[in-house]
Amino acid sequence: MNTPLSRRAFLGSAAAATLAAAGSSAEIPKSSGQARLFPGCCAYSYAQYLSNGRMTMEDFIRRAVELGLHGVDMTVYWMKSKEPAYLLSLRELAFRNGLPFSGTAIRASTVEPDAAKRAGILEDIKSWVDATAVLGAPHIRVFAGKLPDGATLQQGIAWTVEIMKRACDYSAKHGIVLGLDVHAGITQRAADCLEILRQVDSPYAGINLDIGNFLGDTEDERLTQVEMCAPYATHTHIKHWYPAGGPAIDLDRVWRIFAHAGYKGYMSAEWEPHVKGDAAATGVPSLVEEIKTLCRKYSTA
Repeated sequence: MNTPLSRRAFLGSAAAATLAAAGSSAEIPKSSGQARLFPGCCAYSYAQYLSNGRMTMEDFIRRAVELGLHGVDMTVYWMKSKEPAYLLSLRELAFRNGLPFSGTAIRASTVEPDAAKRAGILEDIKSWVDATAVLGAPHIRVFAGKLPDGATLQQGIAWTVEIMKRACDYSAKHGIVLGLDVHAGITQRAADCLEILRQVDSPYAGINLDIGNFLGDTEDERLTQVEMCAPYATHTHIKHWYPAGGPAIDLDRVWRIFAHAGYKGYMSAEWEPHVKGDAAATGVPSLVEEIKTLCRKYSTA
């Protein structure tokens, strides 16, 4: 992942919001560090297989080794439990196969108007911080989510900041970074993601930069927002297609953005279930091969 930058220096300016509103191309200063880009994959790519029992998380680890990946993002939906014995068995299997965990991905969503429920969400995140520490992973993807009826964007941001601040204070004790996911809801515009990070103001907060979920009428608008957030990316989700439809994503352009930002971390394949084709047989392997090729092209590692 990236070395934490001065959030107050960049995020405190109005430039990010202005660029997002205008849809103009953001000129991000090139990082002094060289990009280190590693091919990865998130377990969600095999959602259909994991959901129907045709694959286990152990199978996913073995498949990742077969695909020649450098790390895997463990979507926790299909974990049997948070029990240490189970988590340690996954950790040992990955270690025996020379495969690091790039992180975990949890269901918790922070846009919640009820204070008691927000407290429960915080406790859920803390419990997954504990589990992720046992697993030996350095990062957790966290959702913000969609606004409930009648709520404002400012309220959603405030609820998210409240939870993320406390969650980051806790995760810092374990050396685990929380990556706010670019997902359906209040994190689909770069300016709002950056505002949340500005207010959380923690080196243990970042962006799980899903390249396909920003809103915009054109690919330029969407990828400009990827460019704005790339310096704060702590993990990525890479896909071929925008979930809401549209043309295939120009992945070479995406890699140029991350290389220019000096990103250091995993480019994690996320095969979407709605895309036609068999994920296991052709979908994930083809996406992974493209990711590996681009990592070789743009990474110094």
